[in-house]
Amino acid sequence: MRDKYAETTRQTLIDTGRRLFTERDFSTLSAEEIVREAGLTRGALYHHFDGKKGLFEAVFVEHEAEASRRIGVAVDGGSDILDAVDRGISEFLSVCSEPAYLRIVLQQGPIALGWARWREIDQGYLGDVVVSSVQALIGDGIIAPYPPELLVSVYYGALTELSMTIADSEDRDRARVDAMEIIRKMIGGLIVQPDQSEN
Repeated sequence: MRDKYAETTRQTLIDTGRRLFTERDFSTLSAEEIVREAGLTRGALYHHFDGKKGLFEAVFVEHEAEASRRIGVAVDGGSDILDAVDRGISEFLSVCSEPAYLRIVLQQGPIALGWARWREIDQGYLGDVVVSSVQALIGDGIIAPYPPELLVSVYYGALTELSMTIADSEDRDRARVDAMEIIRKMIGGLIVQPDQSEN
């Protein structure tokens, strides 16, 4: 019974945090406002999350985990590795345009968590998808065999920066379409042509 109550309390705080961190800037939102909205005590917040920042990180991680799951489903639906990569990137850029992810992960995450922690969590959830995609493209002889760590850096960096640019764009739909085209051209530029593979 006590465990169920604790889990209910924790989830109430996360649900409240999701809503408030989407609506408000992290820096202007107080712990008191969060617990008041949740109908709980400040002690409950500190017990489960050690304060506002801990709650924000928990909400942030939930968004990253859901993004990773969705991208994985998109990749698994590909007819071949190139189609899988294309689907995964498209889903990632779609996620980046959604209000809650955009506000919490892209706009407020680096400020609330600090750039180093933001990058650590982001790479933990999304970096593996980039690594496995690059390894598969090289392994199948589809793209030129440059050092994988450099290619991962190029694509992870490009996707990270594009997602930030989409977040700040006045026309996010247009920005997402353009970003997808840019990434496709980047990948296309590394595809091994038939005459290259024979040499």
